[in-house]
Amino acid sequence: MRLFKKWRDKVAGNSCTAVVAAAGSSRRMGSDKLLLPLGEIPVLIRTLRALENCGEITEIIVVTREDLIVPIGQLCKDAALDKVTKVVVGGATRTDSVLAGVREAEGKAQLIAIHDAARPLVTEEVIIQAIEMARVRGAAAPAVPVKDTLKRAVDGVVVNTPDRAELFAVQTPQVFEHGLILGALEKAVADGVELTDDCAAVERLGMSVCLAPGSYENIKLTTPEDVAVAESILERRGEL
Repeated sequence: MRLFKKWRDKVAGNSCTAVVAAAGSSRRMGSDKLLLPLGEIPVLIRTLRALENCGEITEIIVVTREDLIVPIGQLCKDAALDKVTKVVVGGATRTDSVLAGVREAEGKAQLIAIHDAARPLVTEEVIIQAIEMARVRGAAAPAVPVKDTLKRAVDGVVVNTPDRAELFAVQTPQVFEHGLILGALEKAVADGVELTDDCAAVERLGMSVCLAPGSYENIKLTTPEDVAVAESILERRGEL
């Protein structure tokens, strides 16, 4: 507990920069999902507003494709998103793109919250809980217990059945101490390793990532079916 207190005293009260990963190709959606209207509001703007409205977030950096720099910049301007300070070009992989965003963060930022642009339903509660956990432990991610039984298979044949009680679906924002995630991402890029999430970069260094409470509503929009689910959630919240 003494170690945790020392870490908490070091970072508590300091700023948190959100890096929004918005450089994907949207192949499975069939069109650019971030610009799709979700209740007449573009997906990306809903995502950015969730971060903008969180008092723990002091700065937002959007990382996107070169062809989207101008339209996304204009969307942010029209939506009066004051915390969006930069819209920058990403790289060939997710890791390259997130690293580009982290490098643009304010020098005073003690924490970096990395969020998928395609998770527009994230709540302030989920964001704050991940940030608070990272303040104590240095690295945290929201997660929910897996509902289904999962099978590990090779060439279509089941090898084993992992214990569902030990399995969690990890979400974003994933929050890290600034220097830790910067070094972890730089190491992953230097090693030529492609990662599907940012916790894995920290795990490669032998560091632990703690799980904060997530939400089953914090879904990632990947296919057209996900959009229908998101609209249903927004309607239930009275936000559609």
